[in-house]
Parts: sequence; C-alpha cells; structure tokens
Amino acid sequence: MKRIVLDTSVLVEYILSRSPYRPKVISLLNRAMSGELKLFINTITLSEVLYVASRIYRAAGLEDPNMEALHFVEWIKGRADIVNIDEGIAMRTGELKKQLRIALPDCYVISTAVAMDAAPLFKKQESEMTPIVNILEKLGVLFLDNVRIDEL
Repeated sequence: MKRIVLDTSVLVEYILSRSPYRPKVISLLNRAMSGELKLFINTITLSEVLYVASRIYRAAGLEDPNMEALHFVEWIKGRADIVNIDEGIAMRTGELKKQLRIALPDCYVISTAVAMDAAPLFKKQESEMTPIVNILEKLGVLFLDNVRIDEL
C-alpha cells in the first residue's frame, strides 16, 4: 500500500473550490478512506493547515473562519494519521534544512516521510525547490501537479 505524507499546500487545495488540483485532492482523500493508500500529516503541518484554512475562510467572508478551520482540521484528521514530531524527525529536519535550504515546514514533511517510509507530496515545485529538484527526487518527493493519483 502506498504511503503519502501530505504538505499543507495539498490540503488547502481541497478548500479552494475552483482549484484545478481539487479533483486530485478529492481522489486522494477518497482513496485513503477506501483503504487504497495511507495518508499521514505531521503536527507541524496540522498547525499550518489550521492557520492557512482560517485565512482562506476569512477571505471568503465566512461568519466564523476560525471554527470552520477547526472543523476542516478535524475532518482531515479523520482521513490521515497524525504523526508527532519526535527527536529523530526533528534532527533529520535540521539536517535537511542545512542541506536543502528550503522552508522548515517542507523539511518536516520530507523528514516525516522518511520516518514513515512514505512519499512526501507537495502541491507543486516551489521556486526555492527548482535548483534542488534532483535531490528532492532522490528523497522521493512527489508533486501534485505532475503525479497521477491513480498511480499512487
């Protein structure tokens, strides 16, 4: 069974009803619910999802964006296993940050994937990732914009 660690960028695509990536995310979550694949989210990503979702809901004019964001996080927790950051993940993340020089939450996603024997999944290759794409591929990093969900 394929194992995937989700980045915040993937999860928030579910909220954005007009996102071209939303159907892929829906398919990904449905496949997880049916037991076809296993999804993981680390606690750093969970906090980031809460923050970003709240901002999206506020911008959309929802009456209680914070409550909506909390509901979204709870809903996601029903579809993915939450991984606590332990010392091993934290130390690996520090090493990746030194090596890759990308955002620390992204390093946490990759470190969590290594710990869970899973593939880290991001929405798309961010500009800071372009120069190190070869290294990221060796680490098993996948990008939503160029992966077929049915192949996972």
